[in-house]
Amino acid sequence: MPFTDFVAALKDNPYFGAGFGLVGIGTALALARKGAQFGMIAFRRHCMITLEVPSKDKSYQWLLSWISHHAKHTQHLSVETSYLQHESGRISTKFDFVPSPGNHFIWYKRKWIRIERNREKQMIDLHTGTPWESVTFTAVGTKRDIFFSILQEARELALRQQEGKTVMYTAMGAEWRLFGFPRRRRPLSSVVLEEGVSEKIVQDVKDFIDNPKWYSERGIPYRRGYLLYGPPGCGKSSFITALAGELEYSICLMSLSDSSLSDDRLNHLLSVAPQQSIILLEDVDAAFVSRDLAKQNPTAYQGMGRLTFSGLLNALDGVASTEARIVFMTTNHIDRLDPALVRPGRVDLKQYVGHCSRWQLAQMFLRFYPEQPLAAAEEFADAARAFSDKLSAAQVQGHFMMHKTDPEGAIHNISSVSV
Repeated sequence: MPFTDFVAALKDNPYFGAGFGLVGIGTALALARKGAQFGMIAFRRHCMITLEVPSKDKSYQWLLSWISHHAKHTQHLSVETSYLQHESGRISTKFDFVPSPGNHFIWYKRKWIRIERNREKQMIDLHTGTPWESVTFTAVGTKRDIFFSILQEARELALRQQEGKTVMYTAMGAEWRLFGFPRRRRPLSSVVLEEGVSEKIVQDVKDFIDNPKWYSERGIPYRRGYLLYGPPGCGKSSFITALAGELEYSICLMSLSDSSLSDDRLNHLLSVAPQQSIILLEDVDAAFVSRDLAKQNPTAYQGMGRLTFSGLLNALDGVASTEARIVFMTTNHIDRLDPALVRPGRVDLKQYVGHCSRWQLAQMFLRFYPEQPLAAAEEFADAARAFSDKLSAAQVQGHFMMHKTDPEGAIHNISSVSV
């Protein structure tokens, strides 16, 4: 049979024609599906913009809070419990609903934005035990302005929530984490130091903050160190907390006695400390003592953990130390500190904060009893000094708390203060 006749016979066969038609339809559908996939890929690549934010990024919590304010109609939620401190000091529980892991859509600035919150169930943060997360924003267009707008709004929202409060951080692993809830800013006037001391330190810190160019022009490292020393309970830590509120700075608490703290970790933590923060090293004498004292007790100089004394010195002003940094150290025993730790460059200003003077006692009295005349305050100061010249601010404050509404009782019962 000639080949042309064979082809004609197949053409007239209804079974062959149906099979050929099905193959053609399947091929066409497959090509259409592939074309749609390539088209979608090309569209997403050239006509859509995506922003991914991992949970480790500092803006992640800001964005979750921003999403919770805009995704009002989503029905798939996760709860985040926080604590709110009122003006009276009372703490109440606050529940915030945020979109749960999955896909969500919001309408923002005349655009639909797809928000995908991912949670890795197989990976956790070893420091907190929480799963790794990320949130991805996808919008139509090629301009990044919409994401800058979202990030800016999220930041402003977070700042409004922390307005009037001092944020505390503590070192956890290789990063800084929020310590408790933001606290109401403490007025600087609520901490009464010796006359002129508070003003001197505040002015020095503000001069440092306002003059970075002065340091760079003279080749001086842009960092400042302070040491407050004196008996316990005299207001060292309270003043630093109030100073942070005055400057609208946060406080980064660090314990040099942490057994897990090493030289490298200390350097890293100082380099990644939040902007506009005061790094507070309390009771530095508890971690290291003077090398002269160490000769009498060799084990005392080894430190409490893996941190070495040379590592601490290098972190404060070594080649790898960071700039634009304010460090406050406190101690009850300055005589136990090694001279190398408190030399200029590591400690630029040393200030003694001691027992209450007559002027301090009178000022504290007027602060607790503002309706009383100056004569009553001076009478209290004279009675307190006659009783003891080594009263701390904490002791005097405790005495006032026992006589909240009785200034006369505070004057005549000063001998009841335990010394």
